[in-house]
Formats: sequence, C-alpha cells, structure tokens
Amino acid sequence: MKPLWLETRDGLALSAKWQYTRSRNPRAAVVLVHGFTGSKDHPEVESFASGLADGGYDVLSFNTRGHKDSEGACTLGDRERFDVEAAVGEARKRNARVVVFGASMGAISTLRYAAHDDSLAGAVSLSAPSRWRMPRSAPALLATWMTRTRLGRRFAERFLDVTVDKRWSNAAPPEELVREIQVPLAVVHGQADPFIAPAEARRLVHAAVGPTRLELVPSMGHAFDLKGIGSILRSINWALAVGTA
Repeated sequence: MKPLWLETRDGLALSAKWQYTRSRNPRAAVVLVHGFTGSKDHPEVESFASGLADGGYDVLSFNTRGHKDSEGACTLGDRERFDVEAAVGEARKRNARVVVFGASMGAISTLRYAAHDDSLAGAVSLSAPSRWRMPRSAPALLATWMTRTRLGRRFAERFLDVTVDKRWSNAAPPEELVREIQVPLAVVHGQADPFIAPAEARRLVHAAVGPTRLELVPSMGHAFDLKGIGSILRSINWALAVGTA
C-alpha cells in the first residue's frame, strides 16, 4: 500500500494509514487518535481499528506529532488539534460523515478539535482527564517525569521514539473544552483505570452542553483496553443516530 502522509496547518508531515471496512456502504469515516507514546501501528490501536472496520466504518489512524516517523514535537494534546484537523480533512475526502475518536492524550486533542468544528458527525473520548491534576500513581509519575524533565524527555526520545516539546502551554483543560462542543459527544471510561479516575469522566459529562453519552466499562483499564471496543462502537453508533435525528 502506498504510504499516506498528512500535512498540518503548521507544516508538519504525519504518517497515516487507512483500514477499510468490507461493507460496500461505509457508515462513516472514523479518525482514530492514539495516546502518549502510542502509534497507529501499536497492536491494541490496530485491534480497535479492526473492530471499527468490522462494524462498518472506514478508519483513518495516524502518528501524532513527535511520535515515531511523524515530524514535530508532542505537546500533550494541545497543538495535536492541528493533527486531528489534517486527519479529518483527509477523512472527508472519503466520507462526508466523520467521527473523531481519541484515547487518553488522543482524547484531549479530540476534544480540543471538536470544540471548533460543529460539522463533525460526533466525537468520542476514551480515558480523558477533566482537569490537569495527576494522581499519585506510578504511571502518572512516570508520565510527568518523561514530559517535565530534561532527562525524562531524553529517555522518551531514545527508548520510546517520542519527541516531547520542552514547553508546557497550560492550555484549557478538557472540562472547559466540552462547554464549547456542540456535536454529539460520547465519554467512555474504564472503571478499573489506574491512571485517570472514572470520576473525571463524570465531570466531563456534567460540564458538557451538547448531546452527551457516558459509559463506564466494568473491569476496563486505561485507553486502548480491548474490553472497550464494544463501548466505542455503541458510542459511535449513538453519535451518528443523534446527528441524524
């Protein structure tokens, strides 16, 4: 398959790929946004893409800025909104109805983009925080070290193939973003998430102003836990149904 590259408005090239449904009439195009240190080729991300394709959707996944072979530096969901914008533009070449689905950091960039695009068919947030408040857990402390210290950023670049921006933008937190989202918004969260508490999902839904759906998944952990594929499919189906009601 010919390599696919997206170009962002700030001039970065991002590696991307499609996974097409076998259905002759795709229900919509789904833009899938991975989390921090993830990639479009991560096995769990690919499993989600396959599950969505089996559900009748064409799926466009990509490596966000600073990850793997994509240019730029990771900004933890801030300027990644431009990455989502580029992917949505590509997806609309194939289907007028586009749903953006992101997990963890990818959910933050999904919400940040959706706050400014009322023409989306829907947005799905998986394992997103509502505030910039990290729990005192080993995964959270490791993430903070890799993003806020010089040594941690060097570690991420050398061993995880992720370039992290040195600057912290102090962008608006997700609970402020959802107040600007008008399109159908589904919030999915694992009740066994060791990184971000399920209460954060409830805060997002409470702050939202548009059509909103919440699903807490028993025994599911953080981000692309395979227990969540069914919930994501239900959420996308819901968003499309609300948008056409």
